[in-house]
Amino acid sequence: MPENADVDYGKVGLKSGLEVHQQIDSNKLFCSCPSVLRKDEPDFIVKRKLHVVAGESGEVDVAVAYQSSLDKEFSYEAYDTTCLVELDEEPAHQINQEALKIALQVSLLLNAKILPITQIMRKTVVDGSNTSGFQRTVLIARDGFIETSYGRVGIASICLEEDSARIIGNKTGEKNQGTVVYRLDRLGIPLIEIATEPEIKTPEQAKEAALQIGEILRACKVKRGLGTIRQDVNLSIKNGKRVELKGFQDISNIEKAMNSEIRRQQKFVGMGKSVSEVRKVLPNGESEFLRPMPGAARMYPETDLPLLRISRDMINEAKKNLPRLKKDIEEELEDKGLNKEMTSLLLKENKVEEFKELMKIIERPQIVGKVLLTYPKEISAREKIPISKIEKILNKDVLGHVLENLKKEKISEGDLKHVLNRIVRGEENEKPFEMKKEDAHSAEEKIMKIIKNKPGLSLNAYMGLVMKEFKGKISGGEASEIIKKYVN
Repeated sequence: MPENADVDYGKVGLKSGLEVHQQIDSNKLFCSCPSVLRKDEPDFIVKRKLHVVAGESGEVDVAVAYQSSLDKEFSYEAYDTTCLVELDEEPAHQINQEALKIALQVSLLLNAKILPITQIMRKTVVDGSNTSGFQRTVLIARDGFIETSYGRVGIASICLEEDSARIIGNKTGEKNQGTVVYRLDRLGIPLIEIATEPEIKTPEQAKEAALQIGEILRACKVKRGLGTIRQDVNLSIKNGKRVELKGFQDISNIEKAMNSEIRRQQKFVGMGKSVSEVRKVLPNGESEFLRPMPGAARMYPETDLPLLRISRDMINEAKKNLPRLKKDIEEELEDKGLNKEMTSLLLKENKVEEFKELMKIIERPQIVGKVLLTYPKEISAREKIPISKIEKILNKDVLGHVLENLKKEKISEGDLKHVLNRIVRGEENEKPFEMKKEDAHSAEEKIMKIIKNKPGLSLNAYMGLVMKEFKGKISGGEASEIIKKYVN
């Protein structure tokens, strides 16, 4: 049962929405620099102080004013892959077309309406994470939706924006003035931001919605791994104000964090108080104050770039290569006759395209699945060779050649694992396919001896021992028949 299972979320007036931020796998958004994180020592360091500016409304945003009051100096570590745009010494270049196409594909998969003309904006940021003092962001689409088991959740907006510089550490300078150290390798990596409507009614629905949005993003060309996706939750209860919970690296923590925040807000409402703020989620599900809630006052138009026009041709091109979702791929693979376990493995290891290519050689899905997924792992375990090295040897071309020999009946299904093992051991050309067959009488005597020496094993265990002993000199079918004869 989930924590706070007895809470009536309707009665407490829970209103909640998600913000999902995902890095796109392309060069940077407003320059051609590579989106690669560096671990080596920086080539040079630049130091800056940032100052507040008023937004389009003529007012200074409260969150911006708060950051400015901290009076920090910022140190930026840069590399030979850092350009003048990232250092804020040159205007932004035209928007990355590959990143834009990926954002369009995500928008289409989220059933959203793409804007034909849109304005690139500057969002004031003075915590040092942007050398310019602002983040460029552009609204791509709006009014989409996803369907959850709890009902439809609207997608309010889909934006494309620059990721921030990553923080490396803090130093104490003169007059106790803090110096924050950032690295510019992450600054400018394309980031897609998806914001839902405040229509999520329970923490369970929030988790399901986050998982579904994550699946759509992973179907597209996005970066993978820790730190490449971040989720935030906005929530409020009756008579309370909106609070933003930031920092969900693991969405399994969403339910616990939301329930914790509901309890915290109930205490404040009970005392006649309520504060709108941004809070950082801690590993235990609790949260701590991060900064005041920002408002619209920190947004103003980007003056160095023209209006972004998204043509019908661009949308059609995005549709033409629209990625397929996991559930659609699963249905297709199961229709081809592949079992659920093998289907799950193909998706997990990202080998669906390899599977389809090998299926063009021989339409026997279970055999292709074993050759691609199962047998290499078994050989890796038996030979004590890393699976990465095994997969490099048994690449798609090698596996295709093996399956062609199976199709031409030069080898049997029972020979497959032995053939692959011989290839891994270094046998070249056609030598792995040369099978010396064991005399039937001799084979039966040897199998009988194996069973006699190791009584009480399962059929599968005997099969493993027998195939290891004969090393392809008898087929799997022949071995199975003899084993069954003596085990029974």
